[in-house]
Amino acid sequence: MNTHPEVQSFFDEATHTITHLVHDPATGVAAIVDPVLDYDHASGRVSTRSADALLAAANEKGLKIEWILETHAHADHLTAAPYLKSKTSAKVGIGAFIREVQHIFRPVFGLDDVSGEGSEFDHLFEEAEVFRLGALEVEVMHTPGHTPACVSYRVGDAVFVGDTLFMPDYGTARADFPGGSAQTLYRSIQRLLALPPSTRVFLCHDYPVPGRSEAAFETTIAAQRRQNIHVHEGTSEAEFVAMRSSRDATLAAPHLLLPSIQVNIRAGKLPPPEANGTRYLKIPLRGVEGALAESL
Repeated sequence: MNTHPEVQSFFDEATHTITHLVHDPATGVAAIVDPVLDYDHASGRVSTRSADALLAAANEKGLKIEWILETHAHADHLTAAPYLKSKTSAKVGIGAFIREVQHIFRPVFGLDDVSGEGSEFDHLFEEAEVFRLGALEVEVMHTPGHTPACVSYRVGDAVFVGDTLFMPDYGTARADFPGGSAQTLYRSIQRLLALPPSTRVFLCHDYPVPGRSEAAFETTIAAQRRQNIHVHEGTSEAEFVAMRSSRDATLAAPHLLLPSIQVNIRAGKLPPPEANGTRYLKIPLRGVEGALAESL
């Protein structure tokens, strides 16, 4: 049986996000992993340019897209899953612990239209669940730590790890979001590093590092074991937790955190239009207290 899926990757420079189009070469059945909806925060304008490029690439190869797979509810870009579903009839899947993320953020934004049960998605994947992509098997690995709902998708000799790992010269994901845990992240990474060394690792993000000008988003388990600057072989859990906690304390919130979370926990559905026909995202205000609150 062929265990080598074909992967075409698309880099979104605005959000440093990589979306992957993965397919079974024997049947042409495909999945899209972590799609991006183009969104300009300054103007509030959205477009489907990146999603349309995915569809064009799939059409050119004659692929049938059956799944849109989210590795987690992203905090740095809006997902294009609903748009792609409308064009392909593909199912949208995410890890079952999205319920926990919804319960964390639903009260933050006052989202009465979010179920808290994950029903906005077509399928909630459990740990070790297996499904088919044409003739290929896809195994779901629950890899929390960055968020409680993070999953990785192992497809033949490839694994799509979301934000759990980055390129070896950049390291690992932050673990300071609500529900995140550096200790849990370390243990999830150890599960990934136990995969066969030749396993191809496809990442969801890449960021500039000194000495490397081109975006990179494919590596191997062997390279991660040897070279990952945060969690190479020999790095203890205590060392990793201390490093990750110290580093996370210096990081600013992602630029698109507030719009991304409230859209992505809805499976990418935008807020319903208000009476004037316009859709609005909510921005919770902080520090409105004391004399300031009394003056408003």
